[in-house]
Amino acid sequence: MNTKIHSIHFDADKKLIEYIMEKTQKMAQFHENIIDSEVFLKLEKSGPAENKVIEVKLKTPGKTLFAKECGKTFEEAADIVMQALSRQVKKQKEKQKRL
Repeated sequence: MNTKIHSIHFDADKKLIEYIMEKTQKMAQFHENIIDSEVFLKLEKSGPAENKVIEVKLKTPGKTLFAKECGKTFEEAADIVMQALSRQVKKQKEKQKRL
């Protein structure tokens, strides 16, 4: 699976990029036909505490899955967003099995 990471208006450090790459690669265990993923890292100025935002798009055959989450750290937001995407992937896979 090909993963692209975009950090908007800041430079993400290598450790953060590796952490997110590891998390996105684990999505393949839920669905073997994930084509690629795209991750956007943003800093929002609205809230003082939870201003780290991660948006993830997963492209699968016939459907693009999307999740967006906020957290105090990018790692925390990554964990939450990957849980949301894993539920979506499992749900989509179950629908495909029924067809």
